[in-house]
Amino acid sequence: MEALLESRSGLWAGGPAPGQFYRIPPTPGSSVDPVSALYGSPITRTQNPMVTGTSVLGLKFEGGVVIAADMLGSYGSLARFRNISRIMRVNNSTMLGASGDYADFQYLKQVLGQMVIDEELLGDGHSYSPKAIHSWLTRAMYSRRSKMNPLWNTMVIGGYADGESFLGYVDMLGVAYEAPSLATGYGAYLAQPLLREVLEKQPVLSQTEARELVERCMRVLYYRDARSYNRVRSVNSKWESNWQAVQFLSLYTLKNLYFEGHLSILHISEKPST
Repeated sequence: MEALLESRSGLWAGGPAPGQFYRIPPTPGSSVDPVSALYGSPITRTQNPMVTGTSVLGLKFEGGVVIAADMLGSYGSLARFRNISRIMRVNNSTMLGASGDYADFQYLKQVLGQMVIDEELLGDGHSYSPKAIHSWLTRAMYSRRSKMNPLWNTMVIGGYADGESFLGYVDMLGVAYEAPSLATGYGAYLAQPLLREVLEKQPVLSQTEARELVERCMRVLYYRDARSYNRVRSVNSKWESNWQAVQFLSLYTLKNLYFEGHLSILHISEKPST
């Protein structure tokens, strides 16, 4: 019995208390104590977005697409930032609008910008199409979702390539689809029915008709959505005379039921050499 007790005392001598772990010394190549890491700060994930943007609208028209979003960044219910853009030009044929967490959108802007630079450095004459950007985003968003660390964004991707307009949707879970009209956030309940009502009667819209319809929807959202704002950015991407994509940037201020502002050229590509 004494020998058994001695063997047991030798086994547990200097050991941890019941329910605890042995303190394993760090390896030569590591400065982190596994026990300290275990009992240190927990691994965290984004639980709630901080600065957010509301609805983004997208609509196809004959020979192009239009994407619109207001310029408000809300900190909770506070209209904190009133001049931020949630629409980016990815390349000469693709644009992207995002609702949700603005910090995650800024991260995606950096990643996509570097992707475009890497592609251009190859110098092979090819670039990412709107469909390729949409496909990549579906994989990226689903990958982050599967790691329980999603990017809190819902995006609308639009552009013109290979002789046709493209308009696609991706959310924070990786759910993706294409449609002639898209709306994110509260706009999915208020603006999408208005867009679909017009498209059911007239499937093909002109650029002017599409722009007026989007302005009408943004006006309705300004009245009904508490997180919307009366400053709107709208980008049109279309094809002209077999040139490359031409994108226009419109900035409106909503006053007395009307959009007021100016139309300026965001990007005009050079005519390709023959």
